[in-house]
Amino acid sequence: MVPRQSAISGRVLIVDDEERQRSALAAMLSDGDFDIEVAGDGLEALERLTAFHADVIVADLVMPRMDGFELLRQLKACGDLTPAIALTGFGSMDKALSAVHDLKAFWFLEKPVEPRAFKILLDRAILHKRSLQKADGLTRDLSLRGVLGDMVGISPAMQQTFSLIRQVAPTSAPVLIRGESGTGKELVAREIHRCSPRSDGPFVAINAAALPETLIESELFGHEKGAFTGAMERFAGCFEQAHGGTLFLDEIGEMPQSTQPKLLRVLEDLRVRRLGGKREIAVDARVLAASSQEIGSHLREELYYRLSVFQIVIPPLRDRREDIPPIVDVMLQNLNKKHGTRVIGVDAAVLGLLFRYDWPGNVRELRNVLERAAIMAGEGLIHPGDLDCPALGLSPGPYSRHSSGQEGTRMLQPGHSLMQVEESYIKLTLEYVRGNRKHAAEMLGISLRTLQNRIAELREEAKAAAPGM
Repeated sequence: MVPRQSAISGRVLIVDDEERQRSALAAMLSDGDFDIEVAGDGLEALERLTAFHADVIVADLVMPRMDGFELLRQLKACGDLTPAIALTGFGSMDKALSAVHDLKAFWFLEKPVEPRAFKILLDRAILHKRSLQKADGLTRDLSLRGVLGDMVGISPAMQQTFSLIRQVAPTSAPVLIRGESGTGKELVAREIHRCSPRSDGPFVAINAAALPETLIESELFGHEKGAFTGAMERFAGCFEQAHGGTLFLDEIGEMPQSTQPKLLRVLEDLRVRRLGGKREIAVDARVLAASSQEIGSHLREELYYRLSVFQIVIPPLRDRREDIPPIVDVMLQNLNKKHGTRVIGVDAAVLGLLFRYDWPGNVRELRNVLERAAIMAGEGLIHPGDLDCPALGLSPGPYSRHSSGQEGTRMLQPGHSLMQVEESYIKLTLEYVRGNRKHAAEMLGISLRTLQNRIAELREEAKAAAPGM
């Protein structure tokens, strides 16, 4: 009978202290397309693995110097997921099961090894390794192409943003993040922090526009007890709180002019003095700043240049509409977890509305619209009647799944002329979209000009039909 040839190729490391056993195992694989390396014990195997990237490790459990258990333990500790087949002698089943259960060996074989079982198990182990590599590759591909932390985007503009984040994150350079309100400037800052060597340190955020001028210096630099009226105890400012991590200064353009020189000095000296304090305190905090406006004229020139060593500009949602579907998918998954809903997506009509809208509030506005709609829908798809967004031309109305439908049937009473029905339907649609003729035309499936002309015609017909006209 012709021996079975394996259709699978791969790199195999055989580890056994008996030269005869190593040779026998290698000979069993000679009819296949395998790249084989051998080692006499665990220490030699670790040396081989620095240059030989094995798909499978076949290791005896009992060896001098470093046995198979210690080899698997060290590989597991360093995160090496290469499948291992443990070889065990007769009567050592408990050791083999321990290797599989505790050290995550792929499986075990008893000596003497039966060739056919060895090849089948080897094939399965190699396929397992490749499935792990494929899953890891898909995960990396997703993070590189569509998702970075909590940020989502497949558009070239967002891919460029992701690339800039990955470039600047490992450095200590200050970053100025610009973008309209709601584009996700704090998300970018948090992602820079997460991808940086400071990720284990604190992330402290402060909004310069939300603090009164009298308090902002105290929030930034801290104060001693009694430094001013109401200072009942010592307070560590944001720079101290962010020591070893990242400080995010949102809406930096709103920072008072009087505070800017003090901030610049801290950025240059990396030392702060609390209000009312007599000594300076060394701080180590990377500073990221953000603004929703052009801030060149709002900041002192030296401070602007210090903060804008590296700039990232986030595009508005209206300029990257292709990102709307993946953003919607991720948001709905998060909203389902938050509210216990089971929404699976939006229907085609809703998606069309989302694409046509300009989203002045950007991603934040989209989330608010979806959150309300997800709660209203509860499960399944979100339909137009689930939306409550006048700007979109939609709000709960006669065609909502939750309405009685009586409003929509009043115009369909027997005896009404077609002109009356048409006029009532146009009026009803205009009321539904709060008078927005552009959205009304889209709902009616006609052009805006056609709608305007028809409204004018109906008015003329109504005047002609009026008594005394």
